[in-house]
Amino acid sequence: MSEALVFDAGGLIAFEKRDRTVARIVTVALDEAVAIMIPAGALAQVWRDGRRQARLAWMLATPGIAVEQLDDRRARAAGQLCGVTGTTDVVDASVVLCARAHRAKIVTSDPEDLRRLDPKAELIVI
Repeated sequence: MSEALVFDAGGLIAFEKRDRTVARIVTVALDEAVAIMIPAGALAQVWRDGRRQARLAWMLATPGIAVEQLDDRRARAAGQLCGVTGTTDVVDASVVLCARAHRAKIVTSDPEDLRRLDPKAELIVI
């Protein structure tokens, strides 16, 4: 497994829906002390109600899993990446930038959009 993993919205939704592949990825990562990052924008895309999203709430409370904030610097970098690549999804751009910063693989169900932002991004397609 890589040094770190980044989950996009599709990866988080799959985890919440008890996708076996994603559950295994999370289990192995935690067992091997692989950092898991969740960009704040991706979390915002899927979070609705912690009482109804118990698995996702558990994930967010687990040591070794961190939410990466979308601060001013990251927001500008995401916007700039969209401008350079001719895309518009700043959340996907923030996912790609998070993966670059942490030399991480991205757990995703939407490889096409991420490839437009970074053709060299390492993806785990679910």
